[in-house]
Amino acid sequence: MQQIEICFSPDLIQHHELDDKIVVVVDIFRATSTMVAALANGVQRILPFADLESCRKMQDQGYKIAGERNGHTAPGFELGNSPVAFLDNAFEGIQLAMTTTNGTQAIDKSKGAAEILIGAFPNLQATVSYIQAQKKDVLIHCAGWKGRFNLEDSLFAGALVKSLESTHAAEEDGALAMKSLFEKEGHQLKKYLSQASHAKRLQNHGIEADIDFCLTLDLYDLVVKVDNVGFLVGA
Repeated sequence: MQQIEICFSPDLIQHHELDDKIVVVVDIFRATSTMVAALANGVQRILPFADLESCRKMQDQGYKIAGERNGHTAPGFELGNSPVAFLDNAFEGIQLAMTTTNGTQAIDKSKGAAEILIGAFPNLQATVSYIQAQKKDVLIHCAGWKGRFNLEDSLFAGALVKSLESTHAAEEDGALAMKSLFEKEGHQLKKYLSQASHAKRLQNHGIEADIDFCLTLDLYDLVVKVDNVGFLVGA
């Protein structure tokens, strides 16, 4: 049986081995949810950046640019980090360059894995099915919030551990704890996560529709992965 473990913050990734593992990057509120929504609604591919300036320069190469810091659209960017902005094929056919406070940093720090996937509640089951076909150990890399643990990414990690229990053993404490938390609270995701600190930040920005989308299960039969040249693509 393969193994599964959780890294709760990009600041802790150095304590985990990446070699020959599938790393699932998770930023529920909102980067990975936005990436899944964009690719499911016709965006051709997404190029993630850890920093604002590198991302901003891609506008000169014909990319739409999306930049978010601290929950707000970054100055000079066309788009922020809202999944609902991409619904109804609003940006079908474009190429997107994207940078966010936490999620794109986690992607950058996951380099060296056998494969990097993008996890979110709207594509949970598709991600589970793909992982089970690969027969590799899994590391769930939570983006957290500025280096700290957050509830929504960790609860998704628990959902993934639970969903993979027939093929992947959770033997480290973090995975065991988050699996138990999901078993207890997973039936009431929206109610439970309404108390999360980042949910409250987003509510203060008046974007409850984003929160509702991010906590909706299995909207898309879509696997999102980083390809061999660094683009996020859907399959």
